[in-house]
Amino acid sequence: MIFRPSEVFSGGFFYYNETMKKCKYEKVCGGCDYQGLPYEKQLNKKQRAVENLLAPVLLKCGYSKEETAALFHPIIGADQPYGYRNKVHAVFGRGRNKKIICGTYEKGSHWVVDIDDCQIEHPHAVEMIRGIKDLMPSFRMQPYDEDKKTGLLRHVLIRVGQQAEREEYMVVLVTGTKTFPGKKNFVKAIVDKYPEITTVVWNTNDKKTSMVLGDKEEVLFGPGYVTDELLGNRFKISPKSFYQVHHGQTEKLYIAAIAAAKLQPTDVVLDAYCGTGTIGICAAPHCGSVVGVELNPAAVADAKENAKKNGVENISFRSGDAGEYLLKQAEQGKNLPNVVIMDPPRSGSSKEFIQALQKIRPERIVYVSCGPQSLARDLGFLLRPKHGKRLYRVESIQPCDMFPMTNHCETVVLLSQQKPDDHIEIEINLDEIDATSAESKATYKEIEEWVQEHYGFHVTNLNIAQVKQKHGIIERENYNKPKSENSRQPGCPEEKVKAIEEALRYFQMI
Repeated sequence: MIFRPSEVFSGGFFYYNETMKKCKYEKVCGGCDYQGLPYEKQLNKKQRAVENLLAPVLLKCGYSKEETAALFHPIIGADQPYGYRNKVHAVFGRGRNKKIICGTYEKGSHWVVDIDDCQIEHPHAVEMIRGIKDLMPSFRMQPYDEDKKTGLLRHVLIRVGQQAEREEYMVVLVTGTKTFPGKKNFVKAIVDKYPEITTVVWNTNDKKTSMVLGDKEEVLFGPGYVTDELLGNRFKISPKSFYQVHHGQTEKLYIAAIAAAKLQPTDVVLDAYCGTGTIGICAAPHCGSVVGVELNPAAVADAKENAKKNGVENISFRSGDAGEYLLKQAEQGKNLPNVVIMDPPRSGSSKEFIQALQKIRPERIVYVSCGPQSLARDLGFLLRPKHGKRLYRVESIQPCDMFPMTNHCETVVLLSQQKPDDHIEIEINLDEIDATSAESKATYKEIEEWVQEHYGFHVTNLNIAQVKQKHGIIERENYNKPKSENSRQPGCPEEKVKAIEEALRYFQMI
């Protein structure tokens, strides 16, 4: 299918008109930030949050208030803010009465909350997980206890591939042991109960970690992957594949990004941080050629397979650092892209990649961001004058709500080359928007969430501030100073120091 972005995307609000229900797990789960808040108000909050983060950067770079306000488009909301997550995970354990339970870890702890319903997860996937739990007693199967290293089943992960004609379901059974007694009969019982399941994979994770999946996998039923359809293209999703969890909003996001790129048949496009090639493959019919660059070799292999599966011949993929690739192309002076679509991780782009962009100067840059804080930092780099001349100007900013009920928001920003006759008066102290400042790379909440995900325990703002201060990162007054001269603050435990330092390294802050 070849779509015309200008015809299918017109911006504006899209939202599901249903009375919002109160989640009974809201206080213990911690997965949703905006539970019970009407969806239109959620969208308004996210719109204001993006504007409040990015507008100061634009104002400091010489844009007037009127010009800045005109750049922001209304947020793209979801047709269905309920039941959208096509990747559903549950951890298994025992309740106080020794009954098998499954759900999520209680916020800030390692206690399992028994959950039988989730408003944002795919409802049938949630039902399947409960059904698998109900099968366990008849097979004398015990949940895994990571402290005692006893039991078997540790996690269940379900991924849903959505196609026009049907949905495909992948079940990933994660055990804490390297053996799986009775696996053949257990899988048969699962598939008999849910014949719509198309594949079952056994994953082994015997390490003491908060990560769900381990390194070893074995396909027990079906092909070992599901297929998802986006904008007429089909993509393979394996257990470890990075893939957007909201199908409908992913299509809207990609349409917005490709429409922003204003692609022409002669354009040469770089798809940076391309992952499994989804954006590049969807963009390929609208331009001359696409090169996708991705650091993860396994993702590049999947991208090549996806391109072949969809019959897309004007796209190729490279494994490596996108900044190094661009600089090498600049040195050779050939096959330079005139359009760059970049979709970096939440921590944002590397400084090297932005420097490479400034060197080759593509006509248009479409920045697809999943982290408004890192986007603000990177825009500070891209909009900063070089040799007294501004290289780029912002043309449009389009927020998109990929994760209803949470405070996360994706944003698509179009930057174009500054034309010789364009003129902006700049009175700016570049130190004020210095994107090299470590403190601007991640929020306290992002660091807290990273530690919770990777280490399984909670850290406070004070813990984070103390570690940042240890590494010479400037802190706000209320975090790193006592209220009085004689006040004493508790020290940060060593295990939390190590975890926070790992988070700071991940976000490139130390």
